[in-house]
Amino acid sequence: MPAGNLETLKTAILYGADAVYIGGEAFSLRAKADNFTKEKMLEAIEFAHERNAKVYVTVNIFAHNRDLKAAEEYLHELKEVKPDALIMSDVGLMRLARKICPEIEIHVSTQLNNTNYGIFNFWYEMGATRVVCARELSLTEIKEIKKNIPEDKEIEAFIHGAMCISYSGRCLLSSYMTGRDANLGACTHPCRWSYSLVEAQRPGEYYPVEENERGTYIFNSKDLCMIEHVPELIDAGIDSLKVEGRMKTQLYVATVARTYRNAIDDWYEDPAKYVENLPKYREEIAKCTYREFCTGFYFGRPGEEALVYDANTYVKDYTYFGCVESVDDDGYAHLMQKNKFSVGDEIEILKPDLTDIKVKVLSIRKEETGEEMDSCPHASERIMVKFDRLPESFDILGGYR
Repeated sequence: MPAGNLETLKTAILYGADAVYIGGEAFSLRAKADNFTKEKMLEAIEFAHERNAKVYVTVNIFAHNRDLKAAEEYLHELKEVKPDALIMSDVGLMRLARKICPEIEIHVSTQLNNTNYGIFNFWYEMGATRVVCARELSLTEIKEIKKNIPEDKEIEAFIHGAMCISYSGRCLLSSYMTGRDANLGACTHPCRWSYSLVEAQRPGEYYPVEENERGTYIFNSKDLCMIEHVPELIDAGIDSLKVEGRMKTQLYVATVARTYRNAIDDWYEDPAKYVENLPKYREEIAKCTYREFCTGFYFGRPGEEALVYDANTYVKDYTYFGCVESVDDDGYAHLMQKNKFSVGDEIEILKPDLTDIKVKVLSIRKEETGEEMDSCPHASERIMVKFDRLPESFDILGGYR
């Protein structure tokens, strides 16, 4: 699972992730995520290892000459931090990593267009322990790759989240149009913008290109979702199932992690149980914000209608109110409120095992002053909430068990 900050990392692990990938303050393709200082990384790794989970650090920019000296210093810092692996795409930085911290595993990023078993074997010969598939691979191709690489070498593949319209994420649109380089972590997502047609001899005259009443979003891809195809993913021999989203909320991470965790466990326990629960998985995966879903390239090359969405807006059927951190002796749940809700509202508490409970809000107080409120404000504020009932335990961010 992805994590843009420490709180999200803890949520991912408590809701079922075996491993989490994070970025430092530099050399990561998500420069606008909160990301991790050295101290936060150490805390994250300790938290994960105490729960038998792993932490991978992304060092996956395509570096320029100006980046190399700082990258060398950063790799020395990571040697002290001791993450479980580095996710990398720049061969120059890989060479530095092999020299500075050879004890840390290297995972080859999807950015390197890993599309055949010859490439996978090359990276394994270079010392990588895992290679992340190009997103353009089908399950049939992945299965063939698995048959033609050593048994102890690992394949990772994206199974959920936003997809880049450019081949293996190697996009130049942002750099060309705004001066912000996607391959240095500063993508402005121009693939999500609305475009018009301009004729070369008539500058300033914009002609609409319309797929429907909203216009057209010709580069705007749907989100990937493989929750209905977990058996096929396992059958293909994929060792690690990866979710996109280091810029996403705790709600997204909790929802996606627990849904796939339960689906995978159900399949291994009893395939019939997985099939029976498919409607439940579909319902649960929709509780976070998303674009329309598709299955990407997994079942062959899709047509345009299978990938391109007709608007850049998200589907949002649920509102995220916050993450319960603790419950005091008076039964008040303490949290940082993210969106507005009021006394008398019925809301849902999400638990890792999908046994959600609906509760009624009886009272809201400001945490600092104890002042009673009819509703919490739109802006973030620390509050205490009394519900008509609570789960027997919370597994969230150090909350009680």
